Amino acid sequence: MQISALVPLFSICRLSEIRGVDVTGDFTFFAKTDTEISLVCPTEKAPLEVLERSDGWQGFRVDGVLDFSLVGILANISAVLAKENISIFAVSTYQTDYIFTKALFFDKALAALRKAGFQVRI
Repeated sequence: MQISALVPLFSICRLSEIRGVDVTGDFTFFAKTDTEISLVCPTEKAPLEVLERSDGWQGFRVDGVLDFSLVGILANISAVLAKENISIFAVSTYQTDYIFTKALFFDKALAALRKAGFQVRI
């Protein structure tokens, strides 16, 4: 399986509303539930007014379109990184998965995934 590193640094935010959020960049992930609104976006696009914010994340994408019948891809990636004591923030879209780690551990994460047999594109 191939994964591709994403270029920008990301922020993970908790918002009170989505009004005013800049969605013009290549990567903007929203989740809205009955208890929260979350946003993952490049740090440069993160809104100034947030309830909480965590900066300094880097991400990678599982390449290709993942069929819904595929099982264990995210579990496999998270297990490899858990063995290295690297926490993740995962986002799934209709087509694929995106995994974020703190930038401090990103190179270690990619090395662990290479060692586990993943092809890593930077």
